[in-house]
Amino acid sequence: MLNRREFSLLAGASLSGLGASRAGAAQSPALVDAAKREGKVVVYSAYISPVTHGRIATAFEKAYGIKVEYLTARGAEMRERARIEQSAGRFLGDVLHTASSNTFMSLEIDKTLEGHGGLPNASRLKPEFVSRADGMQAPIFTINYGFLVNTALVKPADEPKSWQDLLDPKWKDKILFDDPRTSGGGRVMFHMTMDKFGRSYHEKLAAQQPVFSRDYGEAGRRVARGEFAIYVPLILSEYARLKGLPVKMIIPEEGVTYGSYSVSVLRNAPHPNAAKLICDFYLSDEAQEIYADTGHGIVISDLKAKLAPEVALLADVKPLVAEDFTRIDPYLQLAKEIYG
Repeated sequence: MLNRREFSLLAGASLSGLGASRAGAAQSPALVDAAKREGKVVVYSAYISPVTHGRIATAFEKAYGIKVEYLTARGAEMRERARIEQSAGRFLGDVLHTASSNTFMSLEIDKTLEGHGGLPNASRLKPEFVSRADGMQAPIFTINYGFLVNTALVKPADEPKSWQDLLDPKWKDKILFDDPRTSGGGRVMFHMTMDKFGRSYHEKLAAQQPVFSRDYGEAGRRVARGEFAIYVPLILSEYARLKGLPVKMIIPEEGVTYGSYSVSVLRNAPHPNAAKLICDFYLSDEAQEIYADTGHGIVISDLKAKLAPEVALLADVKPLVAEDFTRIDPYLQLAKEIYG
C-alpha cells in the first residue's frame, strides 16, 4: 500500500516518463510481449455503455490479440467491490474505469490502486486535462452536459443560450433539474456553476422553483412530452436517443459542465502488463475516435481522424471550469441548504 510520500515519488517519476514520450517514445516491446502472454485483461467499469466498451474491446484485441472482459456496475458499487475483493486478498480485476471523482476516492480512501508505470499517450492530453494525469491515473473521456428545450414551448428567440438565461422569470416552474443534492449530473452542475458564478446564482435559480429528477433516461422524454420547457443538465451524448422528438440541444455559451472518466491499474492486478497497455490504449486514436463518435468529449489534442462537424462539436466542447474533487461533500451540503 502506497503512503502519500511514495505516491508523490511515483507520480513524479511517471510524469518524467511522460515527458520522454513527447520525443516519440512508445510502450516498450517487452511490456507488449508480457501483456500478450497474459492473454486478457479484466476492466471494472462504472460506465454502463456496451456501445463504447464493445468497440474499444474489439479494437484492442485487433491491435494486440488480448481479450478484454468488462464488468460494469454503478460507481459506488464498483468501488466497494474492488475494496472488498482486495481486503479479502482476492485480486480479480485489473483496471478501474470510472468517474474521476470515484478514482479520487479509490486512491485517497480505499487504497485499491497502484501505479501504472507511465503512459506514453498521456503526452497527447489537452492542456486542461494534464493536471488530471499522474502516476496513478489518466483521464480518457468526458461526459458533457448542456440544456434541452421543448421546441413547441420555447421559441427560437427565447432559447436559453447561457447559464444566466435560466434565471429569466419566464422559466419559473418550467425547468426540470437533475437533483444537485446527490451524486450525478446535478451535483456536477451545482459544483461547477458554484465555482463559476457563486452562491447568489443558485439562490436565484432556486427561486425559479425547478422540479428535481433523478432519472436521466426519462427526463428528456418528460420535456419532449411538454411537461417542462427546459431540462438541465442534459447529457449531450444522450441527445441522439431523442431524435425525432420536439426537442433541441443547446450548448451554453460560457461552457459545459462535465465529468471526466479515468483509468487506473488496480492493486495486485492479475494481468498487470495488459492493464498498463489498455490504460494507454484508451488515449489512442482508435479509442478516442470511438468516444468522439458516440457523443463524448475527448481528452487528446492531436486526434488524427477527421471528425464530422456534428461529432467534432461535442468532442471538443469548451469546459465551464476545471474539475475539483476536494469539496464534493461540502457542496452537497450547500446544495441542500439552498434548495431544501
